[in-house]
Amino acid sequence: MAALADEEPAPVDQHKLSRMIQNREATKAFLEAFSAGDELTEFSFDAARGVGANIGEGRRFTRIPRADLADLSEWASHFPKREGGANATSCIACHNAPIANGAGDVAMNVLVDPAHTGDATRYLERNTLPLFALGIPQRLAEEISTDLYQQRDAAHQVACTSGRASVQLESKGVDYGTLTLKRASQDPCSVDTDSSGLSGIDPDLVIKPFGWKGNHATIRGFTRNAAHNELGLQAVELVGDQDGDFDGVVNELTVGDVTALTVYMAALERPVTKIELADLGLIDLSGSERTDILAGEALFAQTGCASCHTPEMSLRDTTFKEPSEIPGFYDARFPDGSDPNTHGLTVASAITFNLAGDQPNNSIELLDGSIHHLGAMRQNTEGEPVARWYTDFKRHDMGSDLADPDDPLGLGASMFLTRSLAGVGATGPWLHDGRATTLQEAIVSHAGDASDSATAYSHLSESEQTKIVAFLENLTIYKAVEE
Repeated sequence: MAALADEEPAPVDQHKLSRMIQNREATKAFLEAFSAGDELTEFSFDAARGVGANIGEGRRFTRIPRADLADLSEWASHFPKREGGANATSCIACHNAPIANGAGDVAMNVLVDPAHTGDATRYLERNTLPLFALGIPQRLAEEISTDLYQQRDAAHQVACTSGRASVQLESKGVDYGTLTLKRASQDPCSVDTDSSGLSGIDPDLVIKPFGWKGNHATIRGFTRNAAHNELGLQAVELVGDQDGDFDGVVNELTVGDVTALTVYMAALERPVTKIELADLGLIDLSGSERTDILAGEALFAQTGCASCHTPEMSLRDTTFKEPSEIPGFYDARFPDGSDPNTHGLTVASAITFNLAGDQPNNSIELLDGSIHHLGAMRQNTEGEPVARWYTDFKRHDMGSDLADPDDPLGLGASMFLTRSLAGVGATGPWLHDGRATTLQEAIVSHAGDASDSATAYSHLSESEQTKIVAFLENLTIYKAVEE
């Protein structure tokens, strides 16, 4: 239960959470972190807690990046370098469609100017994505990266022995391109690596499932960045005990606060389907509607859409850990330079939960009195935990019409991470800037790497196109009403 509007959440003590783990109270620590994250997400912060920033002109909030305000303590002088905002006082001010923690209407779009150009024609516009079950994409990314690391390391050994090796990287049925390794010296062996053959990922092989550009590997990293830029709440791990946004407040988000937010978003209920809800007796779905959805799913694959929006991936291990123990998915040092261990954030005292059954929300009592955990991951016919996340976790060229006006990250102006379609039917508007008011518009806007699929879709009959949209609208969000 979230705090009442007039009850400000107390700062979360990371050391207290760690002591619970050490005292074998893992479930208690998880539930306490989840509850605290719920409160932090819904609460509207005030200036005394540090929300907003001294952007200049006596203001705390702005929808427009203000690189022109560059005097000492003003917008352009903040650290870390500000991309946009601050523009909200709570997370759910923007993440609210169709329910709390969801997506955002186009009115909630944010403008960012990471390069501080001050040129409105180069600003990037970003639509708000939902926060549900983010532990699933992070765990998938961790396992994919682990597979790629192992393939790279095996090729390294071959290169040391034979002088050269080439490896085709693959995980969970997705091709991530080629690495070529050439021995540079023999004793000790050193290897030069050519990563130019990689497909849609970075040379470090860390899969980054968060952000429209796929530039954040972890929920934690994405969260502290969003808190800084959109709420003006600066995490201790980001700036230490400094006042980087010159609003007169320090220690605005504790390490424990960021842990709680991370655990909360990781453990939120997963998106579902209308067919799944109908099978449980939770909604009505006619026979013709079900037929159209299933036909649309087949057409979705037939047109090639599923080649990037990979429908299903299985997980070997459904245990989410914060912090993670997978290289590339934890902070060896926080951005402020401090050691996470000194703040109580250690692998030995990680908060853990099972994505296949520990989520607190959406445990449904069915008509026969049985409990169905709708919030948890499902299993496939082989009994493996499976995520229907509809992404390949790669960046793709989406064509010049969808390209950003600037490329401050150096990832390519037209390159975007394959957007997960989990819950897509309930989370419009669509595309990175919310320009598509219907799923039909979103589909036909695809170009670049998706040109063949968009062309195949355009050649379908109107009835067939409608069935694909019906399938996508079937991918929805559901929250059980609490008694």
